[in-house]
Amino acid sequence: MAKVNMTEKWTFSLTLLVALAAATLFGGFYGNHLFGSPAQNDLSLSNKRLQEYTDLVKAVAEYSPEEVGSDKVVYSSIDGMLRTLDPHTSFLDPKEYADMQDRQKGSFYGLGILVTKRNDQVTVITPLEGTPAARLGVRAGDVIAEVEGVSTSDLPLDEVVKRLKGPKGTTVHIKILRVGIKEPIPLTIVRAAIPTNSISNTLMIRPGVGYIRIKDFTSTTVREFDESIDKLKADGMQKLVLDLRGNPGGLLDAAVGVADHFLDKGQMIVYTKGRTPDSAQDYVAPGKHQKLDIPVVILINRGSASASEIVSGSLQDHDRALIVGETSWGKGLVQSVYSLQYGAGLALTTSKYYTPSGRNIQRDYSSFYDYYVADDEDGSSEVPLKDRKQYKTDTGRIVYGGGGITPDVFVKPAQLSKTTQLLEVRSAIFNFGVEYAAAHPDVTQDVVVTPQMIDEFARYAADKQVAPLDEVQQTLQKPVDRDFIERSLKAEIVAAKYGYDASYRYRLQGDTQVAKALELFPQAQKLASLAADERARTNGGVQGQAGSRAAANSVPKTN
Repeated sequence: MAKVNMTEKWTFSLTLLVALAAATLFGGFYGNHLFGSPAQNDLSLSNKRLQEYTDLVKAVAEYSPEEVGSDKVVYSSIDGMLRTLDPHTSFLDPKEYADMQDRQKGSFYGLGILVTKRNDQVTVITPLEGTPAARLGVRAGDVIAEVEGVSTSDLPLDEVVKRLKGPKGTTVHIKILRVGIKEPIPLTIVRAAIPTNSISNTLMIRPGVGYIRIKDFTSTTVREFDESIDKLKADGMQKLVLDLRGNPGGLLDAAVGVADHFLDKGQMIVYTKGRTPDSAQDYVAPGKHQKLDIPVVILINRGSASASEIVSGSLQDHDRALIVGETSWGKGLVQSVYSLQYGAGLALTTSKYYTPSGRNIQRDYSSFYDYYVADDEDGSSEVPLKDRKQYKTDTGRIVYGGGGITPDVFVKPAQLSKTTQLLEVRSAIFNFGVEYAAAHPDVTQDVVVTPQMIDEFARYAADKQVAPLDEVQQTLQKPVDRDFIERSLKAEIVAAKYGYDASYRYRLQGDTQVAKALELFPQAQKLASLAADERARTNGGVQGQAGSRAAANSVPKTN
């Protein structure tokens, strides 16, 4: 999970020295302002426990039947220790910590392609516009067969990505396989700075209605959001669908910056409380960003967590947006990220966060298995609303604490048959689209998926042994499945020829949650107007820090 990181200004070094050659481990945590100065008795007990750990490491090093690397022993023991705390406190080894910093900074050096494993081949989903790979003509569907002379067939995807990245200005030699060309194509690409955009899609999904999808919250999110708003305004946007589905979170400052576009200066966005005095923080709308006085509907689902829940929860509590979709993940714990020596990091839970109405939406994690793994497709693991604490929004609507952000309007995504799911996950739709675009170089974005094309696809899927022909044909008789397959085929054909962004509007067509959002703008507008009138009546137009806390603390809470 991505962490809500609110501690770049607090970061300090914790020392961890490992010397297995001497069979000794020394450790010290520096920063008594955070951890508190230990009493002498506690310090003595800690030294004893540390000696026990040192003896254990020494025994493993000396007597294990096979040599065990020091990293493996120490990192595994750290992971075991942190699992006794909560699901989100985690140790980040040097590679994981560097990757996290790259994501939060919003850039790295590489080729500029999105890749995945399809049929055990490293396949390009799309080249990013303006990047080295795009300028050399790399296409969606190309297979990266070799990197620096090494076959990618047996390499994990992460290892391939690692080999493609490198210092700015250096070169990487790859070979790609392309539909319609028999021989591998060798390419030499110079690595350059590649932006890792936080906002993946910005478009008008119908006249007057803008759409923005934020996939995570990084240091570039607010700047990207401003650019998206400017673009959509120029295109005539009067309403906005903000899609936070599948967004795992990220930087708290980015969440505050996005929420600031919709709230009055001084309105509470989120506040935090923990065990130490400096963990108590209020985050109110700073009023620094352009104000959007338009109806807003926010989409969330089970994959929306952390910073996504801060944005959706604050706008829900202030009645500034209607929330549509499924109950969010339920992560109400805040991690502070600390730099360790030797390039590692520690994401330590230091406080809990609360929405303006006083909700902490952390889901129960007494069972880590249920928290991360258990199937929640039917929603059976959610605490029933009647058993959850109730809070009130600015206009007096009931909202719920514990177990995530509950949407104002529940909408499940369309349920597809198992055969359709197989056609998607086994890349039959993707591969057919790539091959069709290659065989029809004159195809346009207005391509029509005809009945003949559907029949051709059914035979293609059967020939590739993705699913038996009769099963595919039976599936195509079901309206929901046929509609999904037709839209997906069009999207993949357009993506192969014109790029992923050009195909996205077709992917949204038939999306039941988006369709519902489009129906709800009158209600969203009415609700925002009522909330504005209420603020004007009770607080002179602004609900500041004290007002939010007083309101939150005065709301009756029932089980």
